[in-house]
Amino acid sequence: MGDGAGTVVWLFVVLVLLIFVVIVLVRSVRIIPQARAGVVERLGKYQRTLNPGLTVLIPFVDRLLPLLDLREQVVSFPPQPVITEDNLVVSIDTVVYFQVTDPRAATYEIANYIQAVEQLTTTTLRNVVGGLNLEEALTSRDQINGQLRGVLDEATGRWGIRVSRVELKAIDPPLSIQDSMEKQMRAERDRRAAILTAEGTKQSAILTAEGERQSSILKAEGDAKAAILRADGESQAIQKVFSAIHKGNPTQKLLAYQYLQTLPKIASGTSNKLWIIPSEIGEALKGIGNVLGTSSPESDDAVDLTKASEV
Repeated sequence: MGDGAGTVVWLFVVLVLLIFVVIVLVRSVRIIPQARAGVVERLGKYQRTLNPGLTVLIPFVDRLLPLLDLREQVVSFPPQPVITEDNLVVSIDTVVYFQVTDPRAATYEIANYIQAVEQLTTTTLRNVVGGLNLEEALTSRDQINGQLRGVLDEATGRWGIRVSRVELKAIDPPLSIQDSMEKQMRAERDRRAAILTAEGTKQSAILTAEGERQSSILKAEGDAKAAILRADGESQAIQKVFSAIHKGNPTQKLLAYQYLQTLPKIASGTSNKLWIIPSEIGEALKGIGNVLGTSSPESDDAVDLTKASEV
C-alpha cells in the first residue's frame, strides 16, 4: 500500500518536471520570422534586439516584447478639416508610407508611433495648407506632399521611423465652392468652344478664298494657254494654206472665180444688215471679163459702178 502511494507520488513529480521542462523549452526557444524584429528585456531592462531566425532566451528572466513589422507600411488617415488662406474649409484625406528602421527607438521613444504619425500629419498639413489659397491647394499637391514628407521624416527620425512618401488622396472643398467651380469650368469650356468654332470658321473662309483664287488663276492660265494654242493653230493653218496657194501657183482667173463664190457666204449671216462691196471686186470683174473675152464698155461701166458704190 505504501509502495503504491510512493509510486504515484513519484510519477506525479516526474510529470510535473516534464511539464516544467516543456514550458522552459517553449519560453526559451523562439523563432523570429523574416522582416520582423523583437526587443528582449532582461529583468525589465532592454537587453538586445532579435533578428530573423532561431534564438534562445533565459526563461523567467528574459521577456520578448511583441514583434515589430520592418516592412514599409501604408496608413490611410480619415479626412481632416483644414482652413485655407482665403478662409475656406476643405477636407483632406492623406496616405502615409513609413517604415520602422530602429525597433528599439520605435519601442521606447514613442508609445504609439502610428497614432503619433497621424497627429503629426494632421498638424503639419494644417500649417502647410493654411498658407495657401484654395486654387493653390488644389494645384500644388506635389509641393504639399514634399513639405509634409520633409517635416514628418525629420520629426519621426528620432522615433526610429522613416517616412518615405506622403500623398494627398483627396481634397474636397465645400459644396457651394464646388458648384461655383463647376460653373466656372463650364463657362471656360464654352468660351474655348466658341473660340475654336470661330477659328474653324475663319480657317474655312481662308481656305475657301484661297481655293477660289487658285481656281481662278488656274482657269485664267488654262484660257490663256488655250488662246495661245488656238492662235498657234490658226497661224499654222494660215501658213499652210498660204504655202499651199503659192505652191499651187493659181492663176488670176481661178482667184477671181473663188472670190465670187465667197461673196454670198459673207452676206449669208442674219446679222448682216449692210453689205459693203470691196474695191477689189472691180479687179475680179475684170478678170472674169478677160476670162469670158468680153472687154466691152459695159464692163468698164460696171467697174465705175463698183467704184461709185465704194464711195
